[in-house]
Amino acid sequence: MEQDYQEKSQGEEPVIHQPPPNNQETDQPKQDQPTMESLLGQEGLGLEFPNTGEIRTGVVASIGENEILVSIGTKSEGIISGRELDGIPADERRKLEVGMEIPVFVLNPEDANGNVVLSYTRACEERDWEEANQWLESAEGIASEVIGYNKGGLLVPLGRLRGFVPASQVSILRRSAVNGENAEQRWAKMVGDPITVRVIEVDRERHRLILSERLALQETRETLKDRLLDELKEDDVRSGRVTSIAEFGVFVNIDGADGLVHLSEISWERIQHPNEVLKVGQEVKVKVIAVDRDKKRIGLSIRQLQEDPWRKKVEHLREGQLIEGDITHLTKFGAFARLSEELEGLIHLSEISEQRIAHPKEVIKEGDKLTLRVIKIDAERRRIALSLRKVDSPAYADLDWKMALAEEVEGVKLVEAATSEATEPVAEPVVAEETVQEVAAEEPVEAPQAEETEETPADSPETGE
Repeated sequence: MEQDYQEKSQGEEPVIHQPPPNNQETDQPKQDQPTMESLLGQEGLGLEFPNTGEIRTGVVASIGENEILVSIGTKSEGIISGRELDGIPADERRKLEVGMEIPVFVLNPEDANGNVVLSYTRACEERDWEEANQWLESAEGIASEVIGYNKGGLLVPLGRLRGFVPASQVSILRRSAVNGENAEQRWAKMVGDPITVRVIEVDRERHRLILSERLALQETRETLKDRLLDELKEDDVRSGRVTSIAEFGVFVNIDGADGLVHLSEISWERIQHPNEVLKVGQEVKVKVIAVDRDKKRIGLSIRQLQEDPWRKKVEHLREGQLIEGDITHLTKFGAFARLSEELEGLIHLSEISEQRIAHPKEVIKEGDKLTLRVIKIDAERRRIALSLRKVDSPAYADLDWKMALAEEVEGVKLVEAATSEATEPVAEPVVAEETVQEVAAEEPVEAPQAEETEETPADSPETGE
């Protein structure tokens, strides 16, 4: 059989099978099929196919009830539909128009139907995260609004992101301005209030955006303080609010910048701590008493806008007059004497005796009731200087006589005024009237200076006082 085959093969010409026309690569390895992108590239269209997670700027092609078509540079428009369409706020959706440029986020470059699935809200959110990082780097303050709260603090939006302001980062002024039985009640009252915040932490993976009002206000205060320092002048009167209290005084915010009211400038009365008379959030009027532009410090006073009660207490006193006093305390430099329930004066060591003494206890003791002479009233320093050794000084004899006579005449006038309605007026003695006129007309008598350190008595009191 094999021989027959060979003989047949030798007798016949071999048959050569020609490949069919236009199919010369049939026996060669099969090439990869071209993609749509390569075909479009060969045709010169230059379209860039989108990738998942990419953010593009598209143009609204059409707006329907159930979908929005957006041209993003591909052969067919991308589509926003379903949940992504419902996620667009109604007021923002109404603003969309055909031809408007909008950012879109590529969810799927090609779904089962060949559509490019897009999201408008995700694109806005991603751009907000980028802006949040920029704000973190710039440390700028951002104006926003409180939209909610939880137990730990306030919720504040930045674009489409919801930032969190911890309680520790809420300004003291804001916290003190509201009342409530618990934190949640206080937070609830802040909803809707404007707020300026600063980004202090951004964690995209954990979806964490932490904000601070305190740091934002600190930045703002520095700017405002610089401007305020240029405008402020001593003796200016401003209204402000107490922002914080310390043992040494209180800080008052005036026009966005804080100034210090020292403990000694809060009240004319002696107080141990500012919280005895003030509280955080309280509105007060202050007087500017110092402006240090180099150190950026503002000194304020509350008491200088109030009438000094001490001046009223000493209205009846005149330098040079005699007064009764009780010795309350002895020191190496002198003795203190109580002149009334709320008034005290000092007898300096040099004013206790004509003789040189080392300590007041050599002459007087606590509890002694003495007649003393007022030698100086210092209204600015709120001090009364008294003297024991000048009680019988000849230098004050004429002044004592005039003051005693004035008191006697005043007493006569008071008696006559009380009895004038019941009896006929009686003519005043000529001598007494002339004497009163003489006392009123004469110049005050000054005591001669026995020593350089002695005080000169002031004007004698007016007649009738």
